[in-house]
Amino acid sequence: MNRILLTSMVALLWTACGNADASLVVKGGDDSERFVGGDEEVSARTAPLYDADFQAAGEEFDVPPALLKALSWSLTRYEMVTGEGEFEGGRVSIGLMGLSAEAVTEGALLAHVSEDQVRTEAKANIRAAAAVLSARATVAGVERAKLLSWSTVIGDYAGLDDLEARAAFLRGEVYTALELGVGAPGDALSEDARAEVQGALGEYADVQQGLTRAPDFGSGVWRPSPNFNSRGGERPKFVVIHTCEGAYSGCWGWLTNTRAGASAHYVVNSTGSEISQLVRESDRAWHIAAEYQCSRNGNQMCGLNGASSNTHSVGIEHAGFASQSSWPAGQIDASARLVCNITKDWGIARDRFHIVGHGQLQPWNRTDPGANWPWTSYLQKINAACGTTPNPNPNPNPTPTEVIIDSNNANNNQAKGYIQVSANWKSSTNVAGYYGSGYWHAPTASVSDGAAFFFKVDTAGARTIDAWWTAASDRSTGATFVAFNAQGDRIGEGTVNQTINGGKWNQVGRFNFTVGWNKIVLSRWQAPGKVVIADAVRIR
Repeated sequence: MNRILLTSMVALLWTACGNADASLVVKGGDDSERFVGGDEEVSARTAPLYDADFQAAGEEFDVPPALLKALSWSLTRYEMVTGEGEFEGGRVSIGLMGLSAEAVTEGALLAHVSEDQVRTEAKANIRAAAAVLSARATVAGVERAKLLSWSTVIGDYAGLDDLEARAAFLRGEVYTALELGVGAPGDALSEDARAEVQGALGEYADVQQGLTRAPDFGSGVWRPSPNFNSRGGERPKFVVIHTCEGAYSGCWGWLTNTRAGASAHYVVNSTGSEISQLVRESDRAWHIAAEYQCSRNGNQMCGLNGASSNTHSVGIEHAGFASQSSWPAGQIDASARLVCNITKDWGIARDRFHIVGHGQLQPWNRTDPGANWPWTSYLQKINAACGTTPNPNPNPNPTPTEVIIDSNNANNNQAKGYIQVSANWKSSTNVAGYYGSGYWHAPTASVSDGAAFFFKVDTAGARTIDAWWTAASDRSTGATFVAFNAQGDRIGEGTVNQTINGGKWNQVGRFNFTVGWNKIVLSRWQAPGKVVIADAVRIR
């Protein structure tokens, strides 16, 4: 493949990955949000929030600012990621520069800042990364003015032991970003630097053409992992969506290593331009450390309770982080086509109970794919790829007399029940044990601004109300759920202590409801200083 053609293809892929509809939101550790921009392509090329920091840190520590910026884009898409970690023993990525835990300590010492600053402040994170890279460049004898001279240092920084994964990360991700101009704060790369990078990309394109096609997904590439076993005659019954908590090459590079003791069937890169298959769909990949429990999945497929989720699922990893604020359209589109192919081959329903998040099934220590994964549009894209009519609101009710209303309306059959909250309520997955895919929280205050769970009653009579929440010390000990009938009359209330009994159903009370749309409202009206949690309500 010639270099001009390669450059044109990469540019097209870049354009495809821009998501004009997704505004970028930076979420703080306290679940606060701030709007920082719109179109992903624009923010990726210019990074106006951080260009001055890349430039200053590069000059301070004698590291090419363009390289710092391209590395940040390749590892985190300029997100201050939290370092949740997806794989036991695998590398975590922290902050804008995707620092490892060890590099946080090293960089804090070299840059004369605290480790907490490195973890929470973008400028400190960039300076720490530049300091680490500079120190390693000195040891390696790097020609600092030459971008490709930094290859070994960058590979070590990214924690990539696998030589193929290292080459793929450098050329397929960092150098591609440099060639596109993503890594050039202010002015574009010099002609010499651009020629240097394009030469490396041309060599990498030749290598890519020699890769074997994936056995179950023709447009993917085959990178077999040794970490799998037999399903024991079982067929896949659902698909699990994961995030790598890091870059694409590092993800498949680790999962094809015997030391990982983990795998997935597929890994989707950040632009959707490449998908790696690691395990055949007929085999059992090791991607989720949880027995299946239907209470975490709308009380569906309860016959699988106690069985390994791996035995009955296909696992898909996605380059990126559960904490990131938006997802590239190209990646979502490619993943949707892949899921369509899997569900067709195995007769899997295309709904929110058969296409589920890792954190939903393993809520005690995983949150991926995170609160901002676009579930509704994702399911629509999957169904569109398959030429079927989407059903984004499948019936979650295990019996005709029971209705469960989740905090995420994408999980609800809105003909039966739905939730309404104001903009003062914030979504979160910070505390484990939530029902479905997250929860809403709001501070207590003397305001009429409750979370309203609406449900339709066809026959008047008494119903028992249960509530689900995530427990923590900052929760209200007197959270009040108020019941209203279809005429809007207040018919009773129940008070619960949300500091305890999290991660399960708790009875609130039993009330007489009328035909039509009734509701249960979680009130905020209390003395300030606490938090109330609107996670899920069950009517039975």
